[in-house]
Amino acid sequence: MSENLGVRPDDDDHHDTTQPAAHEEQGAGATDAERVPASAHANAAPTAPAAPYSGTAYPERPPLPPQAATNPTQPTVPLSGSFGPAAAPPRRASGAAKVAGLIVAAALVGGAAGLGGAYAGSQLWNQPATTVATGGGAVTINNTEDVTEATAIAAKVLPSVVTIEVTYGSSGGSGSGVILSEDGYVVTNTHVITLDGAADDPTIRVTTSDGRIFDAEVVGTDPMYDLAVIKLVDAEGLQPIEFADSSELNVGDQTVAVGAPLGLSNTVTTGIVSALNRSIEIASAAVPESRGDAEEDEEDGQSQSPFQFDIPGQQQRTGAGETIKISVIQTDAAINPGNSGGALVDSDGALIGINVAIATAGSSSGSGSIGVGFSIPSNIVQRVTDEIIEDGEATHGLLGATVLSAAAVEDAEISGAYVDSVTEGGAAEQAGLRAGDIVTALNGVPVADSIDLTALVRAEAAGAEVTVTFVRDGAEKTVEATLGALD
Repeated sequence: MSENLGVRPDDDDHHDTTQPAAHEEQGAGATDAERVPASAHANAAPTAPAAPYSGTAYPERPPLPPQAATNPTQPTVPLSGSFGPAAAPPRRASGAAKVAGLIVAAALVGGAAGLGGAYAGSQLWNQPATTVATGGGAVTINNTEDVTEATAIAAKVLPSVVTIEVTYGSSGGSGSGVILSEDGYVVTNTHVITLDGAADDPTIRVTTSDGRIFDAEVVGTDPMYDLAVIKLVDAEGLQPIEFADSSELNVGDQTVAVGAPLGLSNTVTTGIVSALNRSIEIASAAVPESRGDAEEDEEDGQSQSPFQFDIPGQQQRTGAGETIKISVIQTDAAINPGNSGGALVDSDGALIGINVAIATAGSSSGSGSIGVGFSIPSNIVQRVTDEIIEDGEATHGLLGATVLSAAAVEDAEISGAYVDSVTEGGAAEQAGLRAGDIVTALNGVPVADSIDLTALVRAEAAGAEVTVTFVRDGAEKTVEATLGALD
């Protein structure tokens, strides 16, 4: 799916974060704009429960081909739900060693699908031009003497990414999804399976990388972070994605985006992490009016968000819905309409994000990638999907304060989220925050404006304990707060 105006949802989404933030609404009738640094469960660092689908189970590794016997296998990436400062990640293999390890891992997955691991490995190194099936996906190898790391990553990840076709009456669209479990749980975007709020009971068909087609049912949606879980009917033996800890990412790390832009299944693009702890605001027709984070414009009361979701095959919707604020990873890997819900993975082929939006050079719905794409961090994805699978829905934190971007406040001398008022009995008041305070960080993640704070708070689960850093009368202070629940 995608958005207009310079930013689109990750399939082809477009988002723009340059707009100044105003008041935001909280649940239960209280206005509350809380910027949540993108660290609550992903690259920023909120704590998230360990997810049952975080690891990929592989059969026992067969012997490596003679020429690859000395190459190390793929390192294991730990998973945690912390958005805060993380310990140094394990040392990574590089060059030919990593390529060998990744391809062996992919070949082992292929063994489960009928292609023996040792055989697949020998094919990749010994055979002339060929198409190698790994885990059901097809990776074309025309020059076996020059296999790249990106080739190996694609071979490993493709079997865990699916193409999603959605129809509702005369409307329809397509997007991508990522497999969470062998029996068919799949994560995607809410705007993909609801056609951005237009479909309340859609027909969903899912195609795997090896061409199998399944009907799918909606397990639950989370419009506040634009995530959803569907379940493939009578599926078994699927290849779950491996999760990485998004709080350990660095700017400049390699990224690979996998999905079905414009319906083109099994598409792979590469790039780097362009920025971390980024927050964006998106207009979403799938969000109930009572739960929206739409900012109040002092002149007309209308949201000024420029973002919208576009879905390949469906005409763009305009002027509908509330706005949501989400923490994201920014990448320059090419992401276009239809990539929404697909995977953003690291150099080990482990999931670091679910693609959700892109920025474009203009407002035309036909615009494509300009190298500014956004993905929801894997730690947030982990928490939200675990809750949806267990309870049918996900919770989100509430700070209980109305905030403005400090840059818009005449007397403010530092950037951050300016507390305009606090809700009686809310988390902010109980923690000791008061009007005039400027929040500069949440769980150690910098807060530059009101959008950051809201996105970071929403990334946390209801009841989460967070550390709030703020400035009062020129002095920096830190308090602990227990978040309420967004209704």
